[in-house]
Amino acid sequence: MSRRSAIVFGGGGFIGTNLCRRLASSGYEVRAFGHSCLFPQALAEVEWISGDFADRSAVARALEPGAIVFHLIHSTLPHAASQSSSDTQGTITPTLGLLDACRTAGVARVVFVSSGGTVYGNATHIPTPETTPSAPITPYALSNVAIEQSLALCHKRDGLEYRVLRAGNPYGPFQTANRNQGVIATMIKRALGGDKIDIWGDGSVVRDFVYIDDLIDALLLSAETNSHHRIFNIASGRGRSVSEIIAAIAEALHRPVEINWLPGRPSDVAVSVLAIDRAKEVLGWAPKVGFVEGLERTISWWQR
Repeated sequence: MSRRSAIVFGGGGFIGTNLCRRLASSGYEVRAFGHSCLFPQALAEVEWISGDFADRSAVARALEPGAIVFHLIHSTLPHAASQSSSDTQGTITPTLGLLDACRTAGVARVVFVSSGGTVYGNATHIPTPETTPSAPITPYALSNVAIEQSLALCHKRDGLEYRVLRAGNPYGPFQTANRNQGVIATMIKRALGGDKIDIWGDGSVVRDFVYIDDLIDALLLSAETNSHHRIFNIASGRGRSVSEIIAAIAEALHRPVEINWLPGRPSDVAVSVLAIDRAKEVLGWAPKVGFVEGLERTISWWQR
């Protein structure tokens, strides 16, 4: 019996590294495609393909019939306030190329990690279910919505099978806070270094955090499910303010942390908490790692 095949675009990043490691340990034959790999030693069991996502021929060569394709690549930062042509050139246009190549190669399925924290905008229904209309207020959110809709179109037009995971704010090992992305990783890094933590606004912004192992569980389940549902929120279903996160980190480190208070950003959604009932009922998924435990694991990884 041949091994299942998986190709992870963005395999060298935070989610990608964790996903590739789990896929390999679960018996998949894994290829990771990306511009750079943050932790090469962590992907020793994975075939690494160095390439530019905008290079259609390189993307096409990485594919093979029957594979599960995981799309994790984004060129836009979540907090970026203005749209630029690079957003389209770096994320949306290459994704369209990827989908064309997937159709031609005959892959089994595309699984895309979207942003549950931004695609709904300032939603009035909290926790927010998947049936809520998307209302992006940032370029990052807009690019996610565009990719989701492109996947739906390819499914309707060409029969390309897909699933979308609208993830909350993932955190955990291998998140490095590069480009100031990942609020928990950024806070831990600065706190351990004795630096002030930058906070935009008054600390009341609320986010829904999900530990990376739980997100990876959902990714593997979404690769196999035959349900007619194709979009799933993946989060904890509970919101925590930035101030709560700071207090939890200080408690875990057994020392106070210093704050550098900055003006609020209009690109920040005030409250984002996701309803996860569909994932529970359809995928049989639920978060297993509590926030305090996940935070302690993450701090321990940083300290090592």
